[in-house]
Amino acid sequence: MSLTPELAGKFARLALSHVTREFPNKLDHVINDAADLRSTRELHPIFFGSFDWHSCVHGYWLLATLHRLFPDLSESIETERLFDSQLTRSNVQAELDYLRQPLRNTFERPYGWAWLLMLAAELRRADNGKRSNWWKTVQPLADAFADRFRSFLPKATYPTRVGTHFNSAFANTLALEYAESARDQQLIGLLRTVARHWFDADANVQAWEPSGDDFLSPALMEAECMRRVLNANEFSHWLDRFLPRLAERQPASLFVPATVSDRSDGKIAHLDGLNLSRAWCWRALARSWSSTDKRRSIALEAAEVHLNASIPHVGGDYMGEHWLATFALLALL
Repeated sequence: MSLTPELAGKFARLALSHVTREFPNKLDHVINDAADLRSTRELHPIFFGSFDWHSCVHGYWLLATLHRLFPDLSESIETERLFDSQLTRSNVQAELDYLRQPLRNTFERPYGWAWLLMLAAELRRADNGKRSNWWKTVQPLADAFADRFRSFLPKATYPTRVGTHFNSAFANTLALEYAESARDQQLIGLLRTVARHWFDADANVQAWEPSGDDFLSPALMEAECMRRVLNANEFSHWLDRFLPRLAERQPASLFVPATVSDRSDGKIAHLDGLNLSRAWCWRALARSWSSTDKRRSIALEAAEVHLNASIPHVGGDYMGEHWLATFALLALL
């Protein structure tokens, strides 16, 4: 399966339909006083849509990515209008002001932090005046969240190994992409050091997954994080320890797509995201083996099976529609 213009257009239309849809909305919001009792749009003048802040951020990432890859899509014109109207200095300042209020140091940590940096990394790939302007406008937000990673990671003694928003490996993976695009050597070094501290000694992963609302594979996400952190030789040895029976398709749970029993249930719908993010990880991991290595074909086959299970369901119910296309795009890039 590949990313065709037709599929890209579908993903873009889905994102355009929800990034400015304010309701329903699930706020991550500490109320310090009565003045904080405001609408989502007032609190977050850019990222007020898509059911929650982080989904709105990665909806913008999806649109920015497709705008770069398929500039001739009719949806790209609408994306430009949206970005021109929403990515303004005053709106960015309001998002920054929100972060600076008391008790907001853990706002969207680490998932939303990582997605904001992923959006910034995409906008840094400026190939025309508009994209360059969008990046310059968003840069203060990127700086703020990069600073949050710099402050938090030295205190993160232990990783969080769940399959949901708090997964440490996922956040490190996205943050590392930003740090490398920005040539931020200090942040790159910190992310790599912390990942090694968390995961270097892991071996023979049991992969007791999925859990009932996973949208990330704790096992495969850790492997993909380490693929980016280690050099090729180090990663080969690490992966041989971490997934020693991969050539036998073990642990078996990693090769079987999750069953989604109710796509109108926001938590159960996460499992479509699990299938798509597993496909992303399997495709990425496949790059670490030569074309003659049996594990490469096994990984690519697993990716295809997982894609086929959930690509048809990126639209249809808002509980999945407001975010699933992002994970489909990750898998197809």
